[in-house]
Amino acid sequence: MTADPIADLDARLQQQDPDRWLSSRFVEDARARADLVTLYCLDNELAAVIGKVSTPLVGEMRLVWWREAIEGLMATGDTRGHPVLEGLARASLPMDTVAGLPDRYVEALEPADGDEALLARIDETAGVVMALAALRLHPQARVEQVADAARALVLGRTGQADAAAVRDILKRGRGALAGLPPAAFPAVAHAALAGAYAKRARPGPLAKRARLTWAVMRGRLD
Repeated sequence: MTADPIADLDARLQQQDPDRWLSSRFVEDARARADLVTLYCLDNELAAVIGKVSTPLVGEMRLVWWREAIEGLMATGDTRGHPVLEGLARASLPMDTVAGLPDRYVEALEPADGDEALLARIDETAGVVMALAALRLHPQARVEQVADAARALVLGRTGQADAAAVRDILKRGRGALAGLPPAAFPAVAHAALAGAYAKRARPGPLAKRARLTWAVMRGRLD
């Protein structure tokens, strides 16, 4: 067991996922911030399976390991010495929903068949994770308030939509996002980078910080 799993996860997230790490810095409560870091590290573990496996069967086996590990944690408290599981053991997250995340990624092992299927897949993976983060920050946050933010970010970052399409998605979701409690906004703040990614821009750390700070101050992504 690591001496400080939260510090380990925080350092890992900063290195591997600087956008979500940066957005988590806007969470004032240390415990809530640690829970978001743990959630994001878990999500990165699951998402990485998609890009690492040679066949869907192998990917499904790895995702089943995660589901069983989380279920085992819930049942017995066994963390298997894994820092993500150690973080989850300390987190205040809806563990039944968290335990279902690996199964959501099983569907992503196969290519999405069309635009609607792609959006549904984003909703079921990145959208659910973003909603879990928002709910951790405020109990009145709702899934539909963050759905378009998650869609725009994934589509822009992966190059599956151009800048105009991403801009339209953010515009469409503006009304729903306006109802998101301000305390929950750090859960979506990194989606402020969606437009830049859709333009194939790669902002540096200072530019990212400035963009996210401006988004948090305004409570808007565009």
